[in-house]
Amino acid sequence: MNRTAVTTIAACLGVALLAGCGSGDGEGEGEESSAEVNGESPDTVAPVTLLTHDSFDISEEVLERFTEETGHRVVIVRGGDAGVMVNQAVLTAGNPQADVLFGVDNTLLSRAVDEGVFEEYEAAGLDAVPDDLLPPDGGRSVTPIDTGDICVNWDRAWFAEEGIEPPETLEDLADPAMADLLVVQNPATSSPGLGFLLGTVAAFGEDGWKDYWQSLVDNGVEVVNGWEQAYYDHFSGSGGGDRPLVVSYATSPPAEVLFGSDPDPEEAPTGVSTGTCFRQVEFAGLLAGAENPEGGRALIDFMLSEPFQEDLPLTMFVNPARADVDLPEVFTEHGAVIEDPYTLAPEVIAENRASLVDDWTALVLR
Repeated sequence: MNRTAVTTIAACLGVALLAGCGSGDGEGEGEESSAEVNGESPDTVAPVTLLTHDSFDISEEVLERFTEETGHRVVIVRGGDAGVMVNQAVLTAGNPQADVLFGVDNTLLSRAVDEGVFEEYEAAGLDAVPDDLLPPDGGRSVTPIDTGDICVNWDRAWFAEEGIEPPETLEDLADPAMADLLVVQNPATSSPGLGFLLGTVAAFGEDGWKDYWQSLVDNGVEVVNGWEQAYYDHFSGSGGGDRPLVVSYATSPPAEVLFGSDPDPEEAPTGVSTGTCFRQVEFAGLLAGAENPEGGRALIDFMLSEPFQEDLPLTMFVNPARADVDLPEVFTEHGAVIEDPYTLAPEVIAENRASLVDDWTALVLR
């Protein structure tokens, strides 16, 4: 992505989610934001307001711990998908509806920074985050909170039954053996779709990505609007479709295992084509003009602390940004480790995102 929460897990996997899916299928656009409050009496602690996307989720006890430690209760304002949320933040820059924004990713970051959405703040604990996850300014504008890899997933049972080796790379997807097997999301309406497009641009370059997509079109790729439609209606691995390849996330297999009918399977029902992945990083930032900047800074520090980071994998099915936080067993046993994902610099994405989507639309949906 993209590109791509436990409550969203139920929505996204029928009973499970795959990392980051809610940060971007274009749903929620035009809906009013909703707010919710953690903690006990609103009159006893100072509020800090968090603007986030609809798939944000964290354990209630973790939010209560923040309140106990800092004296600030958290008010959560959900702003739709990541793109809609960032649009809201840009339109209200300098007079924000919250103190902290969480969920802007590397596909959208430069726009928010360039529009003056954030006030600089260097979070405590930033030294535990690998350098390759930091924004271009080293972490002064925003703080990395989690990562997720947008990857092609495949249906183990289908490929075993057909006696066909599943694809490992982007080039494999254009092989005639993969004809009419792949479903992807529209990058104009889906964050995972955008992440997958950006991954192909990173892989094949400005001069080659269009030829690659033409080869996918010739090989019968199917395009749908969003992640849920692709995963539930068209992907055979979820039981709802006839296509055994889908753009999803590297954390799909742990989610399938955790919420599947077999409590201790030998392997996950879905696999990951590790050579197809694009790295997403989600950030949190202090909003310029925040009503409670002190509380906002405290919340960002807490989001990078070990208790919050340890809670992320099994609530939002993403990887913590901190390198010193251990993953749960279901991740280590069934998750895919992406050693060398495709990436693009945020400024490159910002400069080319609109034209890439326009060119993709003209080529693929003509």
